[in-house]
Amino acid sequence: MDSKTSNNGNMKKRIAFLFLAAVILCCTVMLYPQISGFNVSAAKITENYQQDNRVRLNSIGYLPDQHKKATIATNCSTFYVVKKDGTIVYTGTAVSMYDNDSYETVYIADFSSVTQEGTYYLAVPGVGKSVDFEITSNVYDNPFKVAMMGLYLMRCGTAVQATYNGNNYSHGPCHTQDAYLDYITGQHTKKESTGGWHDAGDYNKYVVNAGITVGGMLLAWEQFQDQLESIQLDIPEKNNSIPDYLDEIKYELDWLLTMQYPDGSGKVAHKLSTRNFGGFIMPDNEWEERFFVPWGSAATADFVAMLAKASRIYRPYDSAFADKCINAAKLSYNFLKTNPSNHRPDQSGFSTGAYDTDDRDDRLWAAAEMWETLGDEEYLRDFETRASSFSKKVLADFDWGDVQNLGMFTYLLSERPGKNKSLEDEIKRSLISAADSIVQTSNNHGYGRTLGTQYYWGCNGTVARQTMVMQVANQLSPNTDYINAALDSLSHIFGRNYYNRSYVTGLGINPPMNPHDRRSGADGIRDPWPGCLVGGGWPGARDWIDVEESYETNEIAINWSGALIYALAGFANMQENPFNPEPTPTSKPEIVYGDVNDDGYVDSTDLTILKRYVLRKLSSMPAQDAADVNVDGVIDSTDITILKRFLLRKISKLPF
Repeated sequence: MDSKTSNNGNMKKRIAFLFLAAVILCCTVMLYPQISGFNVSAAKITENYQQDNRVRLNSIGYLPDQHKKATIATNCSTFYVVKKDGTIVYTGTAVSMYDNDSYETVYIADFSSVTQEGTYYLAVPGVGKSVDFEITSNVYDNPFKVAMMGLYLMRCGTAVQATYNGNNYSHGPCHTQDAYLDYITGQHTKKESTGGWHDAGDYNKYVVNAGITVGGMLLAWEQFQDQLESIQLDIPEKNNSIPDYLDEIKYELDWLLTMQYPDGSGKVAHKLSTRNFGGFIMPDNEWEERFFVPWGSAATADFVAMLAKASRIYRPYDSAFADKCINAAKLSYNFLKTNPSNHRPDQSGFSTGAYDTDDRDDRLWAAAEMWETLGDEEYLRDFETRASSFSKKVLADFDWGDVQNLGMFTYLLSERPGKNKSLEDEIKRSLISAADSIVQTSNNHGYGRTLGTQYYWGCNGTVARQTMVMQVANQLSPNTDYINAALDSLSHIFGRNYYNRSYVTGLGINPPMNPHDRRSGADGIRDPWPGCLVGGGWPGARDWIDVEESYETNEIAINWSGALIYALAGFANMQENPFNPEPTPTSKPEIVYGDVNDDGYVDSTDLTILKRYVLRKLSSMPAQDAADVNVDGVIDSTDITILKRFLLRKISKLPF
């Protein structure tokens, strides 16, 4: 190579190097703009950002692979996602929108692409920073346990105790004289009815409100069993053979069984209550007489639905209890069949919670659960006749007075044969329509609120409960928008809202301190009893006040706690890799491998029974041969693994 050629080559290399350096410099400037507080070379925040109330997000945190949004309630542009050590991991531009709910222009920061687990905060130049938050796969595990603890602490008829954030929350056995039959029999005699959960800020117990609470929590078990069954809770029953989650619900179910009339008619008392609301005293200091309130058809139908649903869920763990549940449900269902008119309870002697509602939706739900548990044509015909009369099959906004969704969900998720295909399709279309409307409402709201601009007493409970619509829709018609909307519900509850506050006592950023809760007002402890969702502001977004007297906005209630528990259940214990909860139908050869309960289907119930058998909690299974799914002559943990993989659709057939 001659000298001229060599010099030309060197010159080209220099030009190429300088060009590459210029490109890198331009990219660096574009990615990391020169603003106060930002060190380009180190990609570190150097300014001491102060936490600012206008940077509002889910203070609990986010799942790694799911979407992540924050709302900034002031003019801004650039935002940074910053690790706790000051390293910037993401730079984004917030998008403005007008929120016609809170009447303000807000800016939406989307940082969904940040997936690495860790502790972060959002920094907004010229504004400030958010509270620290976590990105981790177990981000909802502790909130779920705290919400369950909150429900445990609502137990009536027994002593309760829990330690949380350095405080000891406890009371002695309460309301041990429940309850008197004066309004049922005319005699001042007592029928045992201790147990169950205190309803809300008061200590009474109501069957109708138990309906939406228990119904939603049992639905969570049917959908997310694989995540829930291994979660350990600090409750007295924690070492028995029933999963802790089901143990807590059973405490309420045991009480519900006492609410049937003692005459064997099948009537169910509407509620158990003092004549008037009591004072702000601890439950073990309330000695006012409490009474059974006369029956109502809505309460009786809700009783049927809860007990029928419980029967099939508890059967793998306690067959005697399952029998007790279904026998009680049959008795009350037959009573309703011979008394078809809507019957409102006589509450003239009481000024406590009314929970008075038309029974149309309650009877529909009862029929659905009876059919799913027993399979009789009678119950299917009853449900389908009733369902056909509802113009809107699935509601986007529902609570204790509208339980039709629970019945519709059971029907849609059922794998039993014989369903009316046309009706099933109509209900599914209504479900998808409701889910799509919730998604749109959330996307159009400055704080992702799935209920939009609708406000009423207990509306926070509805925001949490709407996750049922999202999760059932996603199960039947998978769509990431549905999961995103469900997560938006939780984000709103835990701080992405107008107040930049969590609505759950003891959890998240600046949580409620003065709920309308007699225990919190009477125990002498500064911090309220934890794990309870407060009702939320109404009539508008700016109308929540955190004061004890504001029962309209700051009361707690089991139906709101139950909704929160359902919302969290879908995302708790995610490291368990939940299998598809839809049962996988198989043909019926001589041996249907995996069908250990011999019902013609291979589903999550079979997996539960097989696990209990291998753990020697069951001595036999209805179809023992079907359990050896790898045909090696031994029924062991390998069979559990294979059956789980089959339900996850990771293997296509059995035996394997």
